[in-house]
Amino acid sequence: MKQLLIAGAWLLAAGSASAQAAPLETPTSTPRLSITIYNNNLALVEDHRTLDVAAGRRRLEFKDVSAQIKPETVAMSGAGLTVAEQNFDYDLLTPEKLMEKAVGHEVQIVRTNPGDGKQTIETATVLSANGGVVLKIGDRIEVLRDDGIPTRVIFNGVPENLRPRPTLSVTVDADRSGPRDVTLSYLTTGLSWKADYVAVFDENRQALDLQGWITLTNTSGTSFNDVDAQLVAGGVDNSLGEGNPYPRFPIRRLTQTLAGSEPSSPSRLGDFYIYPLHERTTVADQQTKQVGFVEAKAVHAQKIYEYRAEGFQSLEQAAHAAVALEFSNAQAKGLGAPMPAGVVRVYLRDAKGEAKFAGEDSIDHTPQGSDLSLKLGEAFDVTVQPTLTAQERHGASRTASSMSYRLRNAGAAPVTIDLRQDGLGLNGKVLRESAPSRRIDADTLGWDVVVPANGETVLTFQVESGS
Repeated sequence: MKQLLIAGAWLLAAGSASAQAAPLETPTSTPRLSITIYNNNLALVEDHRTLDVAAGRRRLEFKDVSAQIKPETVAMSGAGLTVAEQNFDYDLLTPEKLMEKAVGHEVQIVRTNPGDGKQTIETATVLSANGGVVLKIGDRIEVLRDDGIPTRVIFNGVPENLRPRPTLSVTVDADRSGPRDVTLSYLTTGLSWKADYVAVFDENRQALDLQGWITLTNTSGTSFNDVDAQLVAGGVDNSLGEGNPYPRFPIRRLTQTLAGSEPSSPSRLGDFYIYPLHERTTVADQQTKQVGFVEAKAVHAQKIYEYRAEGFQSLEQAAHAAVALEFSNAQAKGLGAPMPAGVVRVYLRDAKGEAKFAGEDSIDHTPQGSDLSLKLGEAFDVTVQPTLTAQERHGASRTASSMSYRLRNAGAAPVTIDLRQDGLGLNGKVLRESAPSRRIDADTLGWDVVVPANGETVLTFQVESGS
């Protein structure tokens, strides 16, 4: 951030009587800025500097604060300083605002004749500035418009409550004179980040190269120069600050991960991960910046085929199995890093070794040591045909369902399909099956079905579900 210097007296905020009475101090030290950016369009800005403040009541002005600052979150701390009042002035100096503030006041209208260059100066009273400027010049009413004649408006001065940039003024009581370290902190919207990943998978080596990028976006109205930035991964709830009297509890989607429990290198803030950027950086206003944060080579991975059936039913047409990429972010698998929520774009190396885009999937915040499965698309040569062959009632609340799955492979190599059947229920049980299953969770059974090249395999089972 630029050094926050005090401008001339015509830029001072109107403030209260006590603020106006307090002498104005000029913070001359260079600020040391740090920003902590959360996922949900929220950031904590901390301005550290050394101030030489005289004893008594003084008013300090901090320019270039965020235009989307939350004034109620401002906090200032320093040895021997007590905050008496603070004001945030966000009415910015623009030609439109200057004209609006001139309503009811006199201005000078200067017109230049394009033929001979002569200037005509008239005194006008601004009557209105709503959708256009209406002037009273002598006995006539005129609309200020662009009619090809060079025209400019001269104002008597700049109103006190217009600022060239957002300004925060803080009135403090100092118990003594002299330099001291001061920290100004506040929350702001307009700063956000997200993670994106590029994974290049080599099926022959069963390994992928992973590159992670952090994308920073700044729409706060202020540039932050040479800052120490860190990112918080996790759903921090700030719904009360948005006018909602009741906190919102985020609804988490069911991710395709088996969460791990390995310790990881990022520091923690309560239950959230903190990712510090390796170098100080500048995030300009209206800018999107990308910074690399994780890179790993030869992470163990494998391509699999998946099919998930929701309930017991027949399909008239065979469905294509999904193609997925499985890997782990555990240390032993070659990655060893937690992964913030984001989109993973996967490229596959072809027979020539060239990487071709194969698909993308999103992940949730994933702790280190988790197993991930990314769906890339649907397999062209691998299909699954489910058929409900029988269904009967067993008592008042239980149902026996018989299923047949015909799995086909038109490819030149055998494949293994991870077939999962939902709808079993907590008290469900397997009555018979043509291949052994595994219990995935309370509602799901799973089979690893091998299908030969240019062939098919039929899986049959009967399960009893219900309470």
